[in-house]
Amino acid sequence: MADRFEVTPTPLPGLVRLVRKRMGDHRGWLERLFCTDELKAAGWTWPVAQINRTLTNRRGTVRGMHFQRAPHEEAKLVTCLKGEVFDVAVDLRFGSATFGRWHGTYLSGENGASYLIPPGFAHGFQTMTDDVEMFYIHSAPYAPGAEDGVRADDPALGIHWPLAITERSERDMSFRDFSAMTGRNET
Repeated sequence: MADRFEVTPTPLPGLVRLVRKRMGDHRGWLERLFCTDELKAAGWTWPVAQINRTLTNRRGTVRGMHFQRAPHEEAKLVTCLKGEVFDVAVDLRFGSATFGRWHGTYLSGENGASYLIPPGFAHGFQTMTDDVEMFYIHSAPYAPGAEDGVRADDPALGIHWPLAITERSERDMSFRDFSAMTGRNET
């Protein structure tokens, strides 16, 4: 793989943590956010269909756990441009050996890390600082009729959020429990 990204697999197959390598001098630096050729070796094999940027104002806010249902599943390359988040992905791929398991990592404007999240995962994050800016590359366009989610505080998932949750949207709080979403009574 080219030397612009350090690639670290996670315990969940297909979910990858990337660290961008900055090149710079006394004037500042440059870092590559996306390169089809270089990221192909890390697992990004999809087209780029949409790019989004978000701002979350308050520390402790949780956004998620979001995903799009078939046939509109999407891969995401998630980057924190400013501030810091604890970023989480949950494996929702039926038949996967890691179905229902989650993995989290810290992304920040300082650490240069991104999360490559393949289709079939729910995604969410908690802000560790105020005024967090996130940057998303999506492999599929937003499909309102296919949007879905699972509760970020569902005990069946057992996500260990580092801070007390200060804010969530009404939509995120209304998501089903994991067992109700999957039709199962256990994870």
